[in-house]
Amino acid sequence: MIANRRTRCNFSLQRAVDWAQHLNKPLVIFEALRIDYPWASRRFHRFVMQGMGANAAAIGPTPALYYPYVEPTKDADHGLLAALAKKSCVIVTDDFPCFFLPRMVRAFARKVDVKLEAIDSNGLLPMKAGDRTFTVAHSFRRFLHHNLRDYLVEFPQEEPLINAKIPRAEASLIADIQKRYPPASDELLKATSDALDVLPIDQSVGDAVMDGGSVAAQQTLTSFLSSKLERYGDERNSPEADVASGLSPYLHFGHLSAHDVFAQLASQEKWDVSMLSSKATGSREGWWNMSLSAESFLDELITWREIGYNMCSRESNYDRYESLPDWAQETLQDHVQDKRPHLYDLDQLEQGRTYDDLWNAAQGQLVLEGRMHNYLRMLWGKKILEWSPTPREALQVLIHLNNKYAVDGRNPNSYSGIFWCLGRYDRAWGPERPIFGKIRYMSSDNTAKKIPVRRYIENYAPNRLFR
Repeated sequence: MIANRRTRCNFSLQRAVDWAQHLNKPLVIFEALRIDYPWASRRFHRFVMQGMGANAAAIGPTPALYYPYVEPTKDADHGLLAALAKKSCVIVTDDFPCFFLPRMVRAFARKVDVKLEAIDSNGLLPMKAGDRTFTVAHSFRRFLHHNLRDYLVEFPQEEPLINAKIPRAEASLIADIQKRYPPASDELLKATSDALDVLPIDQSVGDAVMDGGSVAAQQTLTSFLSSKLERYGDERNSPEADVASGLSPYLHFGHLSAHDVFAQLASQEKWDVSMLSSKATGSREGWWNMSLSAESFLDELITWREIGYNMCSRESNYDRYESLPDWAQETLQDHVQDKRPHLYDLDQLEQGRTYDDLWNAAQGQLVLEGRMHNYLRMLWGKKILEWSPTPREALQVLIHLNNKYAVDGRNPNSYSGIFWCLGRYDRAWGPERPIFGKIRYMSSDNTAKKIPVRRYIENYAPNRLFR
């Protein structure tokens, strides 16, 4: 488990169970947490370890053997994967197109002489189903309208381990490996402060406001569907309305499946696939024949989330400035010499020490809680472009701050949001402005006119008097 860290609705786990049944072999589920991944911190460690604790509880009663490993020091896991591979007849892992995971899987594949399969269990549309890299949401949405129907009739099994006809994996099977590389204890997987304090990770990034794991993920989904979805269509852009789903951290770390989210939403809407519209217009509304709020949410869950997976799976430079549309690079270059009335360095931005109260609040929420309201994340990114010496430097700051603090960062969807601020998935806008050129412009004043932000600023901007 490297991306889909769950036991429910998981094509990767389902495939592993299928192999175990076919070969009549025991199944070992290995989930590890490295100590030196980029931006490693107690915030992300805590979230992942809580997920490992939930997996341990879920897998314990099944015939599979769960092997959770939390690396105690750098390179302590050297040789561990190779040792497991020597005992394996088939290895199944996750096909995740982002961060360091693709490189890790490719490197591992070159070192082993056993069959290795990487399974796509990321979204409703398989990544390989896309016939090109989509550059705007409308064309991707129209492609979904033409092609997604076929993928809505066969979802992953809800609980592939329950009643699985596979041999029981005894602890003795890998006892020699676990002696050298001790599995994480139940106490460690509680992710207490004492357990986290001793790990050599960035301790300055404190715990997120949300807990990790499949149980917390389901509780968040249930709360959203029962008390927030009805207002989502009208109020999702308002940070004070608090109707955002809160699901993105769980989707990112694979504690929750997009298939599971969709199935529970469809059940609540009393919907089935026969209700899909036959018209593939690319419109955001009307194709699903669900409530307006449900369709608004599905556009975020499927269109906007999965267009990022399309980009990352097909373009190796998805996180580079050069991946921006030609028109965006040209207009930003035309204005690279424009005078910037305000310039802030990374330290000032990280601490939320700007003249802009609303921006400071958004940054404050990110640092404090590990999340940021989605509408304000767009404004947040636009202002960093405005306050940076060059667009390239703005991009590096955006990636760093988002990946360091956001629990849902380091994800195709988060890279979509960052690059959208500089023109990805957008079009040229007028009038042409200083610094921005033809890039869509946003300001805190205009945002405050559209949505209530006073309480939000009071809650999250401790430096709001800074000038």
